[in-house]
Amino acid sequence: MAKIISNISTNSEDFKRRYEFNKKKVEEIEAIRNELSKGGPPKAHEVNKKRGKLFCRERIEKVIDKDSPFLEIGPYAGYDMYDNSAPCGGIVTGIGRIHGRDVMIIANDQTVKGGTYHPITIKKHVRAQRIAEENNLHCLYLVDSGGVFLPMQDEVYPDKEHFGNFFYNQAVMSSKGLLQVAVVTGLGTAGGAYVPAMCDQVIMVKNQSAIFIGGPPLVKAATGEEIDAETLGGADVHTRISGVADYLANNEEEALRKAREIFLNLPRRKKYELDRVEPEDPLYDPEEIYGIIPEDLSIPFDVHEIIARIVDASEFEEFKPLYGQTLVTGFARIGGYLVGIIGNNGVIFPESAQKAAHFIELCSLRKVPIIFLQNITGFIIGKQYEHQGMAKDGAKWITAVSTTSVPKITVIIGNSYGAGNYAMAGRGYNPRFLWMWPNSKIAVMGPQQAADVLTMVKVNQLKREGKDVSEDEIKSIREKVMKDYEMKSTALYSSARLWDDGIIDPKKTREYLMLALEITLNKPIEDTKFGIFRM
Repeated sequence: MAKIISNISTNSEDFKRRYEFNKKKVEEIEAIRNELSKGGPPKAHEVNKKRGKLFCRERIEKVIDKDSPFLEIGPYAGYDMYDNSAPCGGIVTGIGRIHGRDVMIIANDQTVKGGTYHPITIKKHVRAQRIAEENNLHCLYLVDSGGVFLPMQDEVYPDKEHFGNFFYNQAVMSSKGLLQVAVVTGLGTAGGAYVPAMCDQVIMVKNQSAIFIGGPPLVKAATGEEIDAETLGGADVHTRISGVADYLANNEEEALRKAREIFLNLPRRKKYELDRVEPEDPLYDPEEIYGIIPEDLSIPFDVHEIIARIVDASEFEEFKPLYGQTLVTGFARIGGYLVGIIGNNGVIFPESAQKAAHFIELCSLRKVPIIFLQNITGFIIGKQYEHQGMAKDGAKWITAVSTTSVPKITVIIGNSYGAGNYAMAGRGYNPRFLWMWPNSKIAVMGPQQAADVLTMVKVNQLKREGKDVSEDEIKSIREKVMKDYEMKSTALYSSARLWDDGIIDPKKTREYLMLALEITLNKPIEDTKFGIFRM
């Protein structure tokens, strides 16, 4: 493959200014992540410690292999929501290795409202299960939950992807041979009782864990019976009498060792053999990405410079380099693995869309995963392009990206607006993983365009009502729309709502992609059957 020759001057004032700006942005985002990872308030931690219980992240650290990375999913969930009372969404999810096997871990944080489920907690739990099913991962549930957060029951209980969807997912994954294991480290109450009950194998901790559909207060209210938690549904009851659980552990450490033992004795499955050679580091330092991304994303930057700092040896076999140049497509290697890359270098023209569809066909036929590097403002508009068939060519691309069977991994490295988000494998197009950079933005359109459109609509409405609109009023309307769009298009706003799987440090993008590729290979790549391409 040809090597990408960088045109970046790392000594320029532009580079240095951008470097400092983006480095600071990464540090700010990381500080927020570190704060969220602490979980609930200090008082809840004190209570947990007095009870002799581990924090949920300590449990994860003890159960995974000592040299295992932990690919956390949704670490910013719940940020600036619910008065910041549900950090990380009240649940920690991610992929770690247990005896060399990739395992999805879903751990309730008992210091956040007793491990109860807010709407964002539900969404995060379901997302983790979906990743597990899509990538053929076994699941480990570290259960310590009071069930539904009752004040918000109407937002977490009855709908398709609400609380009950957990149990459906567990049954379906178990039927596919994906092991479901629960370690009950505290309460499994009400609906929370069914997470372990739906598992293939269940471990409980003596004098610490309990499972019951209705806890002692509810039993008292419903039947008048007075009973304590241990007698009602403690570990001894469920391992000796009911059979709800399978193993009794004397403490959490013993329970986690037992979980490791269960995964050790699983039959090993061979990963899909994607073409791979000996990995090579990029020729350019990935940290230089800080100096490439502009402070203002309306200023373009060349995606080749990003690719050069992500792929092995900075080598890239570009496909159709002279055609549809606002889209960059080609083959490269990441961690030795052969991948296809689609990156944006401007607005999408009909030629760019045709090129994308063609390239996705190539990757699908060869069973090569595709990396999408999103910096897209959308599709070109205007009479010339509508007559040329922009919608038709865009549909070809969307058909290809929707129906390909190869793993898709998306990183939003800049703008992600309008239908461009869809075509570039946004969340609605089921990429296996989707991450954002701290500088990136996502919205139906850019703030300035939205402000222009909505201001025009509002002014026309007022004029139809016979009202005069001053320049100051127009300016005020526009500024309000701009402010709202700016705030709601940030990476933090997106990540808090799980529109992505997390905000990542740009210089670590290669590491995330390597780990993600390894995980996707737990599932064979099937043949692709495309739908109709509108000609």
